[in-house]
Amino acid sequence: MGAKHAGIVQSLIATCRLHDIDPYTYLVDVLQRISMQPAQRVHELIPRLWKQHFAERPLRSDLAP
Repeated sequence: MGAKHAGIVQSLIATCRLHDIDPYTYLVDVLQRISMQPAQRVHELIPRLWKQHFAERPLRSDLAP
């Protein structure tokens, strides 16, 4: 199962790069946002749609400077 999950993360990172999205910013935002996102709108969290809906005001980590 570890290889499968690693493949999913690598795919997300590659997709972010294809759409000119910083993977760290995307992952931090999505991991925080997913619990607040209604189930019927979870598709908005894929990188392409995330860029349209959330990229201008991403959620930040409390550890961010």
